[in-house]
Amino acid sequence: AQPDWLDVISDTEADIGSDLRWSCVASGKPRPTVRWLRDGQPLTSQNRIEVRGGELRFSRLVQEDSGMYQCVAENKHGTVYASAELTVQALAPDFRLNPVKRLIPAARSGKVIIPCQPRAAPKATVLWTKGTELLVNSSRVTITADGTLILQNISKSDEGKYTCFAENPMGKANSTGILSVRDATKITLAPSSADINVGENLTLQCHASHDPTMDLTFTWSLDDFPIDFDRSEGHYRRASAKEAIGDLSISNAQLRHSGRYTCTAQTVVDSASESATLTVRGPPGPPGGVVVRDIGDTSVQLSWSRGFDNHSPIARYLIEARTLLSSQWKQMRTNPVNIEGNAETAQVVNLIPWMDYEFRVLASNILGIGEPSLPSSKIRTKEAAPTVAPSGLGGGGGAPNELIITWTPTLRDYQNGDGFGYIVSFRRKGSQAWLRARVPHAESLHFVYRNESIAPYTPFEVKIKAYNRKGEGPESLTAIVYSAEEEPKAAPYRVIAKSVLSSEMDVSWEPVEQGEVTGVLLGYEIRYWKDGDKEEAADRVRTAGLVTSAHVTGLNPNTVYHVSVRAYNRAGTGPPSPSTNVTTTRPPPKRPPGNISWSFSGSTVSIKWDPVVAKADESAVTGYKMLYRQDSHSAPTLYLASKSHIDIPIPEDFTHAFVQIRVTGPGGDGTPAEVHILRNSGTSMMVEDSGTRPAPHVVVVTTNSLLMVALISSLEL
Repeated sequence: AQPDWLDVISDTEADIGSDLRWSCVASGKPRPTVRWLRDGQPLTSQNRIEVRGGELRFSRLVQEDSGMYQCVAENKHGTVYASAELTVQALAPDFRLNPVKRLIPAARSGKVIIPCQPRAAPKATVLWTKGTELLVNSSRVTITADGTLILQNISKSDEGKYTCFAENPMGKANSTGILSVRDATKITLAPSSADINVGENLTLQCHASHDPTMDLTFTWSLDDFPIDFDRSEGHYRRASAKEAIGDLSISNAQLRHSGRYTCTAQTVVDSASESATLTVRGPPGPPGGVVVRDIGDTSVQLSWSRGFDNHSPIARYLIEARTLLSSQWKQMRTNPVNIEGNAETAQVVNLIPWMDYEFRVLASNILGIGEPSLPSSKIRTKEAAPTVAPSGLGGGGGAPNELIITWTPTLRDYQNGDGFGYIVSFRRKGSQAWLRARVPHAESLHFVYRNESIAPYTPFEVKIKAYNRKGEGPESLTAIVYSAEEEPKAAPYRVIAKSVLSSEMDVSWEPVEQGEVTGVLLGYEIRYWKDGDKEEAADRVRTAGLVTSAHVTGLNPNTVYHVSVRAYNRAGTGPPSPSTNVTTTRPPPKRPPGNISWSFSGSTVSIKWDPVVAKADESAVTGYKMLYRQDSHSAPTLYLASKSHIDIPIPEDFTHAFVQIRVTGPGGDGTPAEVHILRNSGTSMMVEDSGTRPAPHVVVVTTNSLLMVALISSLEL
């Protein structure tokens, strides 16, 4: 492979008289050779220059060493070049870019550092003077190797002009600054250490004095990390806006706010600091390393390591657990019942056998319960025989010669082991021997026993228990379950059907004897069909319980119906009663009352209308119903009239009313006519046909010539 650079030279500025080392490193196969060129000419070792493969060394650089240098790496596959310019500098000392600071403030009894950094090549020799006095190293004065002047334990007598003199073979220069001594910054009221509880507030005081000619600022740090007030989430704020007061207010203190607080009062010349320790007490931290061992069927042994007490002794521990059936943690019973604060192990009891658990530990002290530990690894308790009998034992129904036994499937919590199932025991009531059946699978919920010898609705004593591969559990209490019922054998009698309206009828009957129902009588089924139809097409209405009448609606007017009644239970319906016939009445007249007129006489309004005469296919008119309403918001009043007129009392302030009038008779109520009565309209006819409207909260009123009925609640005409 041809050469490839790993390390190359770069443009360099170096002081005259200094040493320089350049290096070029290349890879390649075969390994490349490296040679050097200066200004395009081969360069070899000579006098102050040493060439050794990829390394070039200069001793005591001179200006003539300046130039363009190249290193060349080559093998049989190719050549690569790297170039750089060397500039050898020779400069007299020059303070123009970096003079001594003109005004140098310093604090009394403090320390000041005055750099002297002229540009020079070669490096300049530095001397310092105060006025005309040459400064030398002493207990208070230090001149470092790079020319920096350090004055310590400064007093007022140190004020004056300080000049840095710099010289090298190329020339000399100087730069002067004036030292001004200021009053030192001092902490006059230092913060005090404190103990508080989580959630409490505290102010750490910090007051300072300083030179009045300078600005004073305060900063705070916690364990040497500066406090950022803008990111403190409201926990930290400055308690005062006065320049000499830097109090720190801490609100709703948390455990993380414990530590060493340092207040620093600072000017441009010096600073002063004082520290205090804040202890925030709170509930304990989470215990660690929860380990489960000695796993039994209903208990395990738990151990853990102690967590931080957060400056308040741990009083006791709590243990919580959760199972695969619930994500919620629940407190567990333990041995000992109360786990002391110095304990690191306890037994958890009353666990469910064959259940997956996770455990965690919480510590508490007088300030509350702390954060929980991380959950333990999941474990499964050992298996055990069931300890709870299945619940919801019952049954009944089914086909002839069957006994059906049902129960509520046992939840996973109570199965206690694998291979779960049920053992059902049953016997005919009054007999001695029990029959047993084993029903596998936890989700099973019934058992069917078939035998030709089982008579309908025979009582059986039944009990149940659970089993798994560890054994059998306790038996339930004995329940009475009846075998399958048989349809009723007897029919109701004395069935009477009576037409009520053109579309309704009432049906009544005498009940069957309870002894004739092999099972539990659930009610009666009314079947009705039109004359000429087959009974199989009959409509049906069922009653519940022991009632012996029913109201049937939705019939056709003026139609002959056949009606029969049957008893029914869970096994089906029994034989029908002898059928009876009923003819629904003809429908009411469709034509509404016409030519409605009214007149006023004192406190009475007289209303008249033309009589309605029923047609041959309509039911007779036996009277009229009038619904009277003072306005659209008032409750209506129902009046019944046998003739085609009526007088109605009205209040003195009567202005208008709404009236509906319709015929009534055996077939029901006819179509209403509606009018709007106005007092100032005189006597006139204002007839408006309208559809039927509901009449809520109707009050029926009687006059001398009326048959009166009291109807309250809701009546629809």
